[in-house]
Amino acid sequence: MRDFQFPGRSVVMGTRGMIASSQPMAAQVGLDVLQHGGNALDAAVAAMATHCVVEPGSTGLGGDCFILYHEAKTGRLHGLNGSGRAPARATVEEYRRRGHRTGHDSKAPERGALSVTVPGAVDAWETALTQYGTKGLDDLLQPAIRFAEEGYAVSPVIARGWAGAAELLAAHPDSRRALTLDGKAPAAGTIHRQPELGRSLRRIAREGKAAFYQGAIAQEIARFMEQEQGLITLDDLAAHRSEWVAPVETTYRGIRLCELPPNAQGIVALMTLNILERSGIERMARLGADHVHTFAEAFKLALAERDRWVADAAFHPAPLETLLDKGYAERQRARIDPTRALSHPVASGLTLGSNTVYLSVVDRDRNCCSFINSLGMGFGSGLVAGNTGITLQNRGYAFVLEEGHPNVIAPHKRPMHTLVPAMAYRGDRPILCFGVMGRHYQPLGHAYVVSNWLDFGLDIQEAVDAPRFMALHGKLDLERGIPPATREALARRGHAVAEARSPPGGAQVILIDHEQGVLQGASDPRKDGCALGY
Repeated sequence: MRDFQFPGRSVVMGTRGMIASSQPMAAQVGLDVLQHGGNALDAAVAAMATHCVVEPGSTGLGGDCFILYHEAKTGRLHGLNGSGRAPARATVEEYRRRGHRTGHDSKAPERGALSVTVPGAVDAWETALTQYGTKGLDDLLQPAIRFAEEGYAVSPVIARGWAGAAELLAAHPDSRRALTLDGKAPAAGTIHRQPELGRSLRRIAREGKAAFYQGAIAQEIARFMEQEQGLITLDDLAAHRSEWVAPVETTYRGIRLCELPPNAQGIVALMTLNILERSGIERMARLGADHVHTFAEAFKLALAERDRWVADAAFHPAPLETLLDKGYAERQRARIDPTRALSHPVASGLTLGSNTVYLSVVDRDRNCCSFINSLGMGFGSGLVAGNTGITLQNRGYAFVLEEGHPNVIAPHKRPMHTLVPAMAYRGDRPILCFGVMGRHYQPLGHAYVVSNWLDFGLDIQEAVDAPRFMALHGKLDLERGIPPATREALARRGHAVAEARSPPGGAQVILIDHEQGVLQGASDPRKDGCALGY
């Protein structure tokens, strides 16, 4: 429990509707939609469109989107994969021809035109609204348009990230014009306007996704990509479609946790919890060496399977049933030595023949929307597409340039995606609508928030606030708040312990108390945001 002297944030309570978001302006937009009769999906789209303006380093119209939507009237959970694909000309040979190293352990470029994949977000928004929304983009984009045209005050966490990207943005004329003030990032408290983005939003509000994928915006993106020697063409944009997919799930101590299947990495959270389920973690001292060690080792084992199996299922189907089998989890758990860290790199145990914005919304009917939208790394590719004001994502960085690898780049292929919204059920009723931003941290964050709440009895705000750790690339990064004795004991067990240089991830959570009819919201203090309910 929190120290009484420093209670931190309280859980936000509501009864009719709630939104949790990393930006108060977006949260207020979503709440206003709920209060004026919109459902959870309507509110989520309006809020996310606002994020695309006021949090431009993390998300944008030029990014990708994933949605889990619980439909109250049917009790069904729907999954939408709104991630874009590689261009038709994207081959290993093409990258080799352009001078990029290919073969073993070679990666696609992290920035610039060759890191850009087809943006999926706008198509996903309209696809979801057509099926389950009550309002259209013409209505829901109006707040974002006002912020873009009239301006908004830059908030502190966003300003810090922006400052770190100023050099990247200033290097390109369109990015410099749209996203800097004479080459410098706007400081916290500065009013920032994006009139070109406002015009693009107005066009999408008027014409729908067709404007983005076939109309004037598409033509400008294609022209810009040709100018920058990128690969995306008008045909690539016109061919894009989002895809409804069946969620994947596992059980953990009486709840059912649901995630999206590959190319998203949601199965990593499920595998981590499967390994932990019978580890006795709930009896360990929270944030003691046994707790952190066991959790980190379980995640490392799950991450090794991600790196082997998670890719576009149309090109490289993963053995999901086997990976999520409880018996397999037992065998994985047996690989954990309680006294010694696994050596890096961790091998797969299966033998067979960014920056991001996440938000959570629940409405009065208890429709639930778990919604995530991202540009990839901060400000994506670093490129604003001509006069559109739209920053293009760099999701292509997740591809490799090694023939035969599950995640090798190929025409019309989706990359392995770190974006993962989540939903948890008790019986047939949703109990948690949540997500955790932070690239590779996301599935660990899902498992950690669930475990903090379920195993250690923390309320959802405490579960979000708790000091974090991240096991990646042979290091164990620890956030401030992990006790010194734990750090020392972990080092003795062979972990390469390091201080986390920036906060790992940012969570947004809504808990639904069906018996009391109460919604409980939590928002991560590591971001600028808040939970709002009514």
